[in-house]
Amino acid sequence: MHHILQAGRFLLRSQTAWHGCSSVANMMQAVCVDVPGGPESLLLRSVSRPQPKDGEVLIKVHAAALNRADLLQRRGLYPPPPGESDIMGLEVAGTVDSLGPGVKMDWKPDDRIMALLRGGGYAEYVSVPEELLMSVPSNLTLSQAAAIPEAWLTAFQLLVFIAQVKEGEVVLVHAGGSGVGTAAVQLVRLFGAVPVVTAGSEEKLKMAEKLGAAAGFNYREESFAKGVQDLTGGKGANVILDCIGGCNWEQNVSCLSVDGRWVLYGTMGGRAVEGDLLGKLLSKRGHLLSSLLRSRSLQYKADLVKAFSHRVLPHFSAQSASLRPVIDSSFSLEDVAEAHRHMEANRNMGKIIINVIPPKQGTQ
Repeated sequence: MHHILQAGRFLLRSQTAWHGCSSVANMMQAVCVDVPGGPESLLLRSVSRPQPKDGEVLIKVHAAALNRADLLQRRGLYPPPPGESDIMGLEVAGTVDSLGPGVKMDWKPDDRIMALLRGGGYAEYVSVPEELLMSVPSNLTLSQAAAIPEAWLTAFQLLVFIAQVKEGEVVLVHAGGSGVGTAAVQLVRLFGAVPVVTAGSEEKLKMAEKLGAAAGFNYREESFAKGVQDLTGGKGANVILDCIGGCNWEQNVSCLSVDGRWVLYGTMGGRAVEGDLLGKLLSKRGHLLSSLLRSRSLQYKADLVKAFSHRVLPHFSAQSASLRPVIDSSFSLEDVAEAHRHMEANRNMGKIIINVIPPKQGTQ
């Protein structure tokens, strides 16, 4: 933590002296990476504050949330799309600071908003196309709201846009204790389907079951394929949400139902596959689908945000409150390296939050 604080303070002092007082107001603190590497490569420094372009809203960031993509980007393995900010961070919550020209919606200063980002979330300010903004439900804190955009929109996209899940279907969710996993379990229940999860600890499985999972399997200790087959009377899972990839392929195909949809959205367990994958998948008439969200077009993301806001967002409200973001832990912006270490150790259950502005006492 000390090297981050020292680097940030040194750079802030030096840039303040160089640019003069008139430029200080146009600067902000942000987490940067000069040389790809481990968590120690994260540096807090003063950089230029973004200016909202046509159709964009400048957000004063109160909280951001970690995603696995951030760890890959830090290591130089997942660069941002061309022309986007090289600052990490794919989801934030905060307040409206100012509006760029051409903004059509009725956003006002200090409105509480959360946003899906193309990058730039580990900072005090970020500029976002208005199509990617959502109002924060009144019963949620901004720290809680920061856990929604990337994780919940990813889970919603996989289930609705890609897998087209149907009522009564069995959905196997890998990494059931993750941010996307905890969101997916709740969404599967909301859509009238049956969630089943895998996880690496009994604690994570118990949490998933409290969220609505019909069953959970510890992949370190048992065959999840056998568990799914036993649970479904040999029919298998209609949908598999898979962020693991290579090492799971045989069990995935084994427990996939006839005409089932296997949706791949990550490769934490490796990319290489050896064996008769195609033959076994063909015998099930299985659909192998894949999706990434960050590289999608603005129009696709706008349609996703609109659909999510209409179909899911009301269920976070105080009136029904059937959905909730699961928060594992919170860190300050200065402690972002520790937050990364916590995620890399796979210790988190739910989302890891970075509080850019410390929450008021009594809130989270």
